[in-house]
Amino acid sequence: MLGAIFVVSGVRVVLDPDAKVSSAKRVTDKIGPLIERVDPRLPSDARTLVQAKGAADVVAGLLLASGHLTRPAAAVLAANLVPTTFAGHPFWTYRQPERGQHETQFLKNLGLLGGLLLAAVDTQGKPGISYRTSHAVDRSQRTVRRAVRTARREAKIAAVTAAAARKIPG
Repeated sequence: MLGAIFVVSGVRVVLDPDAKVSSAKRVTDKIGPLIERVDPRLPSDARTLVQAKGAADVVAGLLLASGHLTRPAAAVLAANLVPTTFAGHPFWTYRQPERGQHETQFLKNLGLLGGLLLAAVDTQGKPGISYRTSHAVDRSQRTVRRAVRTARREAKIAAVTAAAARKIPG
């Protein structure tokens, strides 16, 4: 359900990016030069970035809603939501009554961000990677200690058996 709003709004943006370009310029004007420095071949104009963000929202929203790759999808949506929220709803720059509307949308996006962050760290009842690796190390250490104890015990048994075999006249 959390992914549905991103799918719907992403489709709208992909079909009509011009409706969001003016508000996105607050962010894209700052990010564009950084993108050009990273790789001049990458698109850095506001319209293309808005469309790419919309497409990413559609794909990640569908993945989240379908339960596939939920953690990466939620992380992508959360990362996209932060600049969108600041670019689209800077309520602090408006006077009433517009301020109230933008503040509500800003707070709604913060709520969505919280849900996405929870989804991004949710392991669905399965232990996370840090838990699994630390416990794998513990299991390995226990296995090595057990193997050493077994080897010592078997060496003692072999020594006792060899000593007893030397005492038996043959």
